[in-house]
Amino acid sequence: MVGRVKQRRRGYTRVSAKHQVTLPVAALRDAGIRTGDTLRAEVRGPGEVVLIRDEDPLDRFAGALTGAYEPGELDDLRGEWR
Repeated sequence: MVGRVKQRRRGYTRVSAKHQVTLPVAALRDAGIRTGDTLRAEVRGPGEVVLIRDEDPLDRFAGALTGAYEPGELDDLRGEWR
């Protein structure tokens, strides 16, 4: 006996009884969302929820001042704090 095949439409998903959804791989790829990313859900209106990747500001700016100080200059400045 052959089971019933689920009819799926590309790009669509359903909300499970546990309020979970599976997002289409193509949508995640196109949005640049990868495994391990933290997402924030925002309601934009009736029937519309937007997922936004939550970025850590330290990750965003880490290393931004590379070359701004001479080698050892920061160590000298830190020494003044003691």
